[in-house]
Amino acid sequence: MKNGLIMAQIRVLLIEDNRLLRDGTTAMLNEQRDIRAVSSAGNSGALEKAGKFMPDVVLLDVGLRSRNSLKVLESLKKRFPRTEVVVMDLIPVHSEVAAFVKAGVSGFIPKDATLDKFLQTIRAVVKGVRILPPTMADSLFSRIVESAIQEGEVARVIAASKLTKREQHVVRFLAKGQSVTEIAVSLRVTVFTVKSHVRNILDKLALHTRLELASFAQSDKLT
Repeated sequence: MKNGLIMAQIRVLLIEDNRLLRDGTTAMLNEQRDIRAVSSAGNSGALEKAGKFMPDVVLLDVGLRSRNSLKVLESLKKRFPRTEVVVMDLIPVHSEVAAFVKAGVSGFIPKDATLDKFLQTIRAVVKGVRILPPTMADSLFSRIVESAIQEGEVARVIAASKLTKREQHVVRFLAKGQSVTEIAVSLRVTVFTVKSHVRNILDKLALHTRLELASFAQSDKLT
């Protein structure tokens, strides 16, 4: 309370399929004095709950099993144009980022981000700030790798990263601009498996985005 007035709370709706993540995230958000959070599974009930709750911010899981997240975003922005929508994913795909931005997304947040980062993002988008994934130019590691490539040290960089054969296959597909879903179909594995490979690759190469990874792959043939 400030000057006898009750602090205005940011209303947050979390749309997430995983019940453990849904309940845990909602509970932690509600520990904040300036946030009031509710949650919903990724089904048609989410839009209904949004209509009753009238959230200031929606945290939207990009990997909803029951509905297409992009279509959910489009429906939310059509019905609630003043609501800010933040997309959650493990690793944003460059092509998906463009589609979500066009549909009116306010920001992106990795699912493995810290609680402080979640809170910063929520409070920022309410003020009109747009939170987008870092670009290739923003990454110190990408500049280091680019320098090594220019100096003809690609083979040494690849050898040092110790990519598995399957990880090298994923790199090739990413370099061609394929989405995670398309790669999963090509390799006959699940989307989750492909995302796990990409996470391992990013860790090994110390790169931050798929855009950087594709650029790195196109600079030299992987053997």
